[in-house]
Amino acid sequence: MTELTRLPASVLREKIASKELSPVELTRAVLARAEKLQPVLNCFITLVPEQALAAAKQAEDDVMQGKPLGLLHGIPYAAKDLVNTAGVRTTFGSLLHENNVPNSDAVANERVKQAGGVLFGKTTTPEYGHKALTDAPLFGRTRNAWSAERTSAGSSGGAAVAVAAGIGPIGIATDGGGSTRIPAAANGVVGLKQSNGVIPHSQVADLFGNYTYVTPMTRTVMDTALMLQAMAGPHPSDPWSIGTVPQDYLAAARPDGDLTGKRFLYSTTLGNRFVSKDVVSAFEAALGRLKDAGAELVELTGELPDMEPIWRVINHTTWRARFADMILRDGEHMTPSLVRQVAMAEEWSGADYQRAMFQRADLFRMVQKWLDGADYLVTPTLSRTALPIEQDLFEPIVIDGVEVGELRRNWFPYTMPFNITGHPAITVSCGFGGDGLPVGLQIVGRFRDEASVLRAAAIYEASEHWLERWPDL
Repeated sequence: MTELTRLPASVLREKIASKELSPVELTRAVLARAEKLQPVLNCFITLVPEQALAAAKQAEDDVMQGKPLGLLHGIPYAAKDLVNTAGVRTTFGSLLHENNVPNSDAVANERVKQAGGVLFGKTTTPEYGHKALTDAPLFGRTRNAWSAERTSAGSSGGAAVAVAAGIGPIGIATDGGGSTRIPAAANGVVGLKQSNGVIPHSQVADLFGNYTYVTPMTRTVMDTALMLQAMAGPHPSDPWSIGTVPQDYLAAARPDGDLTGKRFLYSTTLGNRFVSKDVVSAFEAALGRLKDAGAELVELTGELPDMEPIWRVINHTTWRARFADMILRDGEHMTPSLVRQVAMAEEWSGADYQRAMFQRADLFRMVQKWLDGADYLVTPTLSRTALPIEQDLFEPIVIDGVEVGELRRNWFPYTMPFNITGHPAITVSCGFGGDGLPVGLQIVGRFRDEASVLRAAAIYEASEHWLERWPDL
């Protein structure tokens, strides 16, 4: 059963279509593993075994009757508990919504279901996805798949851990400042943040200033392509999506050919002050793999802006608009770190927000200029491996024995910029630190060119052997 749940969706879908594998058998294996590992990893808020088995039975009947099959037909998946799922409890990681059951699906979830996906559970998230550590009063802490002493990271911690532990092959996540890429890197899986509008976001409050994304979480680049193919395309609920034309992501994710003629800008720091020796070593080795595949490497030099304050003003003022009244009514039932961050925005005015939006435009144009002369930008995804599980959001983090400062600015300065510029960015595993935990490589591409990003990631993935390693659970 464990071997079955370790197969990627790209293989499982072929076995299902050829009648070698029953969707019911697969779903039972996934549910059994979820129930076995949930007490250890705590990566689910809700499991729906009866609904999942009913959907799997219908998927099996469709196969046997020769009906047309979707891209994800019969494939079990879990959705982050920020993503609305019709008829299935969706808590947003909050005690205030502990019994909330939406009556409609988020567009992204609806599309995965239409492609034949079988929803089996909802994965953990900090309250409203507000931090890169996955814990909340509603459910406690989610552990890293590779070490019980380390955080799963976040905010899509449960989604990353479920995939990394071989519970389910794919999951739906979200990313507002790195929330897909951070836990993907910390758990050694693949996390994509696509460009604005490529996957419609039907739940976001600010459609036009949006910097958050509903995303795939998988273990392989091809599985990410499968999910993207199913989820992408225009929808009236999201103005960024209108007029978008999905590319052939499946063809792009085949590791054919090499990277000859492709120019990669690279930066080990992206303006960050501290990067662990293990991350530097893994990153340099990854650059060597890219070079061996024919890539031209050019170091990104010059003075880089401090990008975190731009993101913080935009993000925290958005949270203040969303949550300030809620905190006045029910703040004692909410996560203290969320309440504290909303309070930080009280000193910022509408003019401060608008200035940050001006800086957002400047940053977009800067990245556009970088990619005018290059095909990709590559960086580490995180400055060190997963933090201790008891790490507090506001306490300083430690890198190579040195206390370097607060978490957000010093652990994931690489991810936030591309939420606010909108450029596609993917993280893939590029090795392991001396502590045995995964290290991530981030590949950033040109705006709305997800296919090119998938191709580079697939070629890199094929040059490595990290997919052979699994956490010892």
